[in-house]
Amino acid sequence: MTACRVVILWMALAAAPVWAADTTPPSIAAEPGTTALPTPAQILDVPAPLLALLHERVIDPGYSRERRLQRLVEMIFDAQGLHLAYDADATHTIGETWQTRRANCLSFTLLFVTLANLAGIDAHVQEVAQVVSWYQASGVIYSVGHVNAGIVLDGRSGTVDLDHNVLYDRYGPQKINRQRALAHFYNNRGADRMAAGDSAGARANFQAALRMAPDFVGSWNNLGVLDARIGDTAQARRDYETALRLQPRHGASLSNASALYRRLGDTREAERLDDRLARVQRNDPFAQYILGARAEQRRDYAGAVRFYRRAVRLYDTAHPFHFALARAYFLAGNPNRASQEMQRARDLAAENGDALQSRYQAKLDSLQRWRQRGAHAD
Repeated sequence: MTACRVVILWMALAAAPVWAADTTPPSIAAEPGTTALPTPAQILDVPAPLLALLHERVIDPGYSRERRLQRLVEMIFDAQGLHLAYDADATHTIGETWQTRRANCLSFTLLFVTLANLAGIDAHVQEVAQVVSWYQASGVIYSVGHVNAGIVLDGRSGTVDLDHNVLYDRYGPQKINRQRALAHFYNNRGADRMAAGDSAGARANFQAALRMAPDFVGSWNNLGVLDARIGDTAQARRDYETALRLQPRHGASLSNASALYRRLGDTREAERLDDRLARVQRNDPFAQYILGARAEQRRDYAGAVRFYRRAVRLYDTAHPFHFALARAYFLAGNPNRASQEMQRARDLAAENGDALQSRYQAKLDSLQRWRQRGAHAD
């Protein structure tokens, strides 16, 4: 299990946070026959030992707000504090995070925002509609969503993110209220229960998410998947229709609804949704990036170049897209274009202060040495 790392990105002053001002939503009752769900209060409850540590390390010394922020980050990750480690599957309450010292991005964000507010730091949960994460050991991971913490401090606004290897979509992090943050929690728990084969537990969590945020498209889509799995195709159809009414361009719902209609023999409706999905994907740089990655896996390097080039045209400042295009050009036998794209990836990473700049530079150096050897061989 790798240790967590946090990055703080500062930007121009944003609007005041909404997290601390929200009223607490009503408690959620569990579905009959399922394990009781944690209430919103239980999800965000800070255990007494953690609260005492917060006072000792952050609040009581009387630091400035900026120093309190630094001390809070140190407390969360230091061996003498929480010594938090990343765990992608750890959708935990704050109490569970304290007990296990494990958290995913959502659990970390809930923990950080709650503790920051207690320490007098303006903080709120932010949502990113789409992200790409990349890791040197395991390749690239595409995700439909991501959360992190927003802060406002001494005339500046910033983002505190557990994952420093992440590319946000063009809209960036958007502030959300407490209810929607909790909807993310229940939706994650529901997905975990569905993967474990616990249909009743999954349904209870998805429904809890929708009581927190009735327009949470991800949970409507997941309910559709769940209902389709258990054979209730009529309800699955209604779930997908609701999701697409709320967000007509939601890729997962379009794809899943198309598959359902095809399963029901309604090929005309399935093809109509497929056409909608293709139009959505054509103008989505992240979707083009994934299509490029799939083509690359098939060793269709010319196809990968086409998809990556479109991703770059749609989102030119995304350095992972230029890096992928450089790789595809090289594999397609075009080292000159590969070198150009690698330089662009390096320069964009440098502009953004990204740690991958050095990795891109090393790749570029290696590519140039390879080209020089080829020239001498000729």
